[in-house]
Amino acid sequence: MVYILTKEEKINIINQHLKNLEYSKFNSEISLVEESAAVQPQQILIDEIQGQIDNINAKQSALLLEISSLG
Repeated sequence: MVYILTKEEKINIINQHLKNLEYSKFNSEISLVEESAAVQPQQILIDEIQGQIDNINAKQSALLLEISSLG
């Protein structure tokens, strides 16, 4: 028997991915606050963390687009 996911099930899976990405983004944002508050903040780390946040934003946008395509 082959099981085909419903539209609602697909959206639920995507939403779970979005939630996981939001956790990751918040974690990165907190890391950015910590590094920025350091006595001697390292710009390389700040840039790396910002890159992670930008990457997560791009993934979230792609997943939101995927949800709208299921519409």
